[in-house]
Amino acid sequence: MIVIQNVGGTRKTISLGKKVVKEMLLDASKRIREPIPLSELILGTECGGSDYTSGLASNPAVGVACDMLVEEGGTVILSETPELIGAEHLLAKRARTPEIAKRVLDAVGWWEKEAISAGQNIREANPSPGNIDGGITTLEEKSLGCIHKAGTTPLEEVVTYACYPTRKGLVYMDTPAHDIEQLTGMVAGGVQIIAFTTGRGNPLGTPIAPVIKITGNKDTYQKMRDNMDMDVSRILQGKEAVRSAGKRIFEEVISVASGKVTKAEKLGQRDFCIFKMNVNI
Repeated sequence: MIVIQNVGGTRKTISLGKKVVKEMLLDASKRIREPIPLSELILGTECGGSDYTSGLASNPAVGVACDMLVEEGGTVILSETPELIGAEHLLAKRARTPEIAKRVLDAVGWWEKEAISAGQNIREANPSPGNIDGGITTLEEKSLGCIHKAGTTPLEEVVTYACYPTRKGLVYMDTPAHDIEQLTGMVAGGVQIIAFTTGRGNPLGTPIAPVIKITGNKDTYQKMRDNMDMDVSRILQGKEAVRSAGKRIFEEVISVASGKVTKAEKLGQRDFCIFKMNVNI
């Protein structure tokens, strides 16, 4: 750790930082790429700027990809607790044990309690203006679409914000819905790649892990080709099955894990924000 007060000022700190980076680059250049099993991969899921296509196309397709990774022994992280409200009971039913199910419901309860203490009732709230413009009519509708990202496998574990999972398979991380706070928490918890669905277009990335942008909205893909990595809108056109699109996403995850550069990386999108509210951290 480099502490500016210990080093002795800004210029000395920058100089030391450059020296450390050069040493890290030299060390990295000596490493040899080698194959690893998919069971070592931890995939994070996120949806931001959702519209009606998210719950009908891109999120279900990501769910298929997540099931495929779990079948290979890998790990998938579902997060965004406020995005589960109205559908949390469905995730709880998939818990491996009653204790895990209780942790899901307790996490949702914490968020509701915090909102009520601030004079807000999340369950009586409407989706955001952007979600409404995108065709989402109720909070439950958005939550039911969001939960599709988790696929169909049993829930193996619940972890708090930025904590590493201790089990393979589907894991739920208690995070905020704010995209950048959520992405930062997942990456801190060991996520190596993020499958990010968006109907309205959400241009962001992280400085640590590649973010694959996936949309089920043809117009969004055409307008934002420099931001979107994958188009699964053919699902809604009846021209592609959800499983086929999910397989394409799964293959894209493997390609990115093997070195393919995402659009967010090409654009240098390095968003970072730490969540500081949750007393469970």
